[in-house]
Amino acid sequence: MMVKTKGPVPGILISIAAFAMVLGFSACGQKEENSTEFKPGLSTETTCSIKVAGSYSNFESLESEFERFYEYYPNVSLNYVFLDDYENTIAKALRSDEAPDIFVTASWMLDDDKMSPILDNAEILSDPALKIDLNCIRKGARWTLENGDVIMLPIFTRSYGMLVNMDIFEKNGLKVPNNYSELVDVCDKLKAAGYETPVMGANGTTVAGMYYAFAFPMFCNNVIRNPESVVQLNAMEKSAGEMMRPALLRLKTFVDSGYLNPDRCSEEIEDDYNAVIMRFFEGDVPMMLGSGDMVSGTMKRESKSEKFMNSPFKYKFYVVPLGDDGGYFLDAVNLFFSVNKNSSNLDMTNEFIRFLMREKELGNMAAIKRLITPTNDFSLDEVYSSLEGFPEDKAFSYQETGLNDAVNKEFRAAAYKVANGIMTVDEAIGAYGSLWDK
Repeated sequence: MMVKTKGPVPGILISIAAFAMVLGFSACGQKEENSTEFKPGLSTETTCSIKVAGSYSNFESLESEFERFYEYYPNVSLNYVFLDDYENTIAKALRSDEAPDIFVTASWMLDDDKMSPILDNAEILSDPALKIDLNCIRKGARWTLENGDVIMLPIFTRSYGMLVNMDIFEKNGLKVPNNYSELVDVCDKLKAAGYETPVMGANGTTVAGMYYAFAFPMFCNNVIRNPESVVQLNAMEKSAGEMMRPALLRLKTFVDSGYLNPDRCSEEIEDDYNAVIMRFFEGDVPMMLGSGDMVSGTMKRESKSEKFMNSPFKYKFYVVPLGDDGGYFLDAVNLFFSVNKNSSNLDMTNEFIRFLMREKELGNMAAIKRLITPTNDFSLDEVYSSLEGFPEDKAFSYQETGLNDAVNKEFRAAAYKVANGIMTVDEAIGAYGSLWDK
């Protein structure tokens, strides 16, 4: 364990509608405008120590918030504790005499029986008495329990799309495409200009791979528009595989047109994180597919790329415009904070959470980490500025689909097999329910 110091649970489902109800009751009449200065709710002379436990080996953005909080509470000591093998050590840490006051949680914990004891320690943060501004959280980043309780607050979020080399587009007099027709037109012009493979990414089946970023949001949108399909998809009924057809057909057409070359991607990109970033920084890839986690790694790797340092270029993140009328913003939470309800400094711990859950502070943390803020304010990082004002009817979270993780895996496997010529679209659809195992 390394310490840094600076001065659904079984039977529980997630309900977006319930979260909206929580907002209506808990935030009404008490929402602190994010444009105003934070007003301390406790004595600024209070002396105590607060410990945050997490799985990041370093957490510079959180330490930045520690410093900002000290401006209001100079006698409070905030500490970040990194736990090795977090999934297996956090439960023991919560039972210890030095239990953390705040601990990192994740959405998957809600479905894992082993995590029940951990979540049992979580305070209900939607309690109106705490005056935590839940309204500042973007719709797609909201998580709640079926009974309306909120026990996890989003700190970072991610999405899936593509990094665009803006200098290449400007040099060739092109605009970033807004729909599939424009994407095809741009790719044709880029190929004519000498860019053999306009779009690249990691050729794999992970959520950070190029097929997830490219086609999975379109699949999710199809499911949301056909909610009756969810039960069959989750039950792995073979006939439900038809829901994948629109996204798989578009992917195959795109690959067959030579805009995306899986073989070349395999040859030149070894993994879905570091290798993707470093390949993009070579400066000759117009559009690089990947996740928000990939984007978060760009800042530290700019200086590690000799080609980028010699010839820097401007780049931004965009949702892939795969639909006829535009792309789809798939919202996902990267990291949550929960509060230990047994904390010996519960009042000050909640005060720190109240301070943190504001657009200004969440935006500051996200900008330092280069992840997406869980609020609606995308102005702090130009890389994500394309998300500002994104159409609400094309923005959704994975939990809104109602799909389980098995469906997620089936689609990833199907997309990989179709793109790499292992299966036809019809064969992949017919094999739904067993794709991940093949």
